[in-house]
Amino acid sequence: MPRPILTALLFLAASIASAADFTVASNDVGPNKPTAAEFLFNGFGCTGKNLSPELHWSGAPAGTQSFAVSVYDPDAPTGSGWWHWYVVNLPASTNALAQGVGTADGAKLPKGAQQIKTDFGVPGYGGPCPPEGSKAKPHRYIVTVYALKVPKLDIPEGASAALAGFMVNANALAKTTLTYTYGR
Repeated sequence: MPRPILTALLFLAASIASAADFTVASNDVGPNKPTAAEFLFNGFGCTGKNLSPELHWSGAPAGTQSFAVSVYDPDAPTGSGWWHWYVVNLPASTNALAQGVGTADGAKLPKGAQQIKTDFGVPGYGGPCPPEGSKAKPHRYIVTVYALKVPKLDIPEGASAALAGFMVNANALAKTTLTYTYGR
C-alpha cells in the first residue's frame, strides 16, 4: 500500500478511536432516569424550576481548543424541532457544567462562554415542556457536547441556534450525545 494512503488510514483509525472515547453523562438526566421537575420549563402550562442539568464529559480528542453544548428536541411539533439550550466558547479546560448554570445572564458559566438565543426567544436554558398529551410518546431531549478545533467562534449576539449549529459543526473534531425524555 502506498505510504500516503497508509498514513491517512492510520490517522482515520486514530480519529475514530479518539471520538469513541469522548463521552457525556449527567447525574441529573439520562435515558433511564425520570426527568425531575427541577429541569422542566416554567411556562406554557409547565411548572418546573427551569434549572439546567449537571453535565460532565471526558475523552475529548487531541487538538480540542474549546467546547459547545446544545440541548435539542427533534420531536417538537414545529417542523424544525426546538432548541432548548446552546452554549459556545467553553474553554478547553472545561469538562463539566454544574446544575443551574444555564441562567439567562450566563453569569455562572465559565469566563468567555456565550449562550445563543433558543427557540424560547432568549439565551439560557429552557427546560422541557412538550404539549399536553405527549406522555404516551415522550419527547427526546438530545444533549450534545462538541469538541472544537478553534478556541473561539465569532457568533454575533442574537444569532439563531441554526447559525451557531452551522459554525459549531464546521469546526467540530468530535461530538458525543446523551438523550433523555419527557412527556405530559
